[in-house]
Amino acid sequence: MWSEEEARSKKQEVRGQKEKARNESCFSPPASCLFVVSAPSGAGKTTLCRKVVDYFSDLRHSISYTTRLPREGEKNDIDYHFVKPQVFQKMLDKDEFLEWAEVHGNRYGTSRNDIHVLLRKGLDIILDIDVQGARQVREQLSVSSQWLAVFVFVLPPSIKVCEERIRNRGKDSPEAIASRLESAKTEIRESVQYDFIIINHDIEEAFERLKSIIFAERSRRERMLGQVQRLYREVLD
Repeated sequence: MWSEEEARSKKQEVRGQKEKARNESCFSPPASCLFVVSAPSGAGKTTLCRKVVDYFSDLRHSISYTTRLPREGEKNDIDYHFVKPQVFQKMLDKDEFLEWAEVHGNRYGTSRNDIHVLLRKGLDIILDIDVQGARQVREQLSVSSQWLAVFVFVLPPSIKVCEERIRNRGKDSPEAIASRLESAKTEIRESVQYDFIIINHDIEEAFERLKSIIFAERSRRERMLGQVQRLYREVLD
């Protein structure tokens, strides 16, 4: 049996260990978040993602790998990592992609290592990916909840507007336009699987909505506990 002094000392030791564990938990940086943004062609997804990355200093845009050729004005390692099909296949064989998909005859993928590097820095990441890729990310998170993720779907005001935007880009052949329209109809049905939906009537209004989603996620209890503990230590202890 312990003496009264030994028992008291043991209680203080246990209390100290609990306090240390609580402080370590509360003072750890908030978990980074993946903002997964999908949309049919013509919805304005890429423009929105670029605008929020420019707005938030601690939000990074994940640069995808693709086998397609650069369009006019696109730059390698800025807009995409443009790689040859055989290079993409080697990365695929080595399981280097968090998600990947074949869209309109070209392959696109997100490097798992690129995501890990950014998350370890405590940065939030925005993934501008199609519904196939978003589905893969969602499935992986259901198995391993090591990351927080928010899924956002961007819609054009109507399928007619979607078609007009695709045609007005002037970058696709008639066959590619028809293919994108069919894909858009399929992708729109996937919107019910997302946490948030933004209808892009106006790019500035849609931008404000996407900003609001990010602000709200960053105010979630789990991400604020560290700051609360620092500000109100004397109340919470």
